[in-house]
Amino acid sequence: MREFGYDRAHDIPGALALHGRDPDARYLGGGTNLVDLMKSGVERPTRLVDIRRLPLDRVERTADGSLRIGATVTHSDLAAHPDVRRAHPALAQAVLSGASGQLRNMATIGGNLLQRTRCPYFTDLTAPCNKRDPGTGCSAVRGEHRGHAVLGASAHCVAVHPSDLAVALTAFDAVVAYESRDGAGEIPLDALYPPVADTPHRETVLPPDALITAVTLPPAPVAARSRYRKVRERASYAFAIGSVAAALDTADGVVRDVRLAFGAVASRPWRARVAERALLGGPATPDAFTRAADAELAAATPLRDNAYKIPLVRNLVTALLTELAAPAEAAGPAPTTAQGGHR
Repeated sequence: MREFGYDRAHDIPGALALHGRDPDARYLGGGTNLVDLMKSGVERPTRLVDIRRLPLDRVERTADGSLRIGATVTHSDLAAHPDVRRAHPALAQAVLSGASGQLRNMATIGGNLLQRTRCPYFTDLTAPCNKRDPGTGCSAVRGEHRGHAVLGASAHCVAVHPSDLAVALTAFDAVVAYESRDGAGEIPLDALYPPVADTPHRETVLPPDALITAVTLPPAPVAARSRYRKVRERASYAFAIGSVAAALDTADGVVRDVRLAFGAVASRPWRARVAERALLGGPATPDAFTRAADAELAAATPLRDNAYKIPLVRNLVTALLTELAAPAEAAGPAPTTAQGGHR
């Protein structure tokens, strides 16, 4: 790890000013991803601006009933917050499935959204990687890609976004607030990550100096009946090979509202809008759930070794929506404890 400067910011204008002094500066939250990448040489900032002292560590209800989550709220605090557990159980489950307890105590919400891919070729400085070094090629296309993308990828990059939290947030129309030297802004989380195309190194549409300050979840009654389900190759401390965040509201066996987002299948959390449209107003049956999943997955373009993700996600969708369609007393309480991959 090369030498770097360190500054501690005490307010947002101060953080922006400190960051603006150095074109190679990075904001430091929990550091659970950034510091690892600095050790491997992938990230080489000349200065870190510590933002943990900023007043961005609260979860609160706004006047319109939205849930506003500060960027430095830790995963542990988010998962334990009563409003989150009651109104967005899928969000709490996603957080708890995403890291060990020690890492959840450090990792921040803003940092989680900006974490970088866990593709092994990205962290191997000897391997070509368009995300790390544009124009060098994508080693995973013909290499090890069992865990890589089947939706929205390109020949330039087939890596997946590693966040569990972002999948659940995407399902419920989360909006990201940020500050930059040009002023404040907001962007739907669904639009935060651009398509891969031929620029996989461009991982968000945020301004270069942007500091995420909060994530807001608009009111969504359907979110109270939601779940997050994650599949991984070992029981704990592993990233997803497929995941689904789902919420369902039915009346007399008919779907009144539904939310679906997939994880570990694309370079960004994948909002399953085709499947949602196929389900609205139709029967809440396992066959209908499977057909809707198939409609969404029809666009998949698997590689040599990752076609298994298509039936995996289809089965996740069917199982999860079938559970949510059951009467509340039959479905039982949503689980809120899990183990997961490092952050």
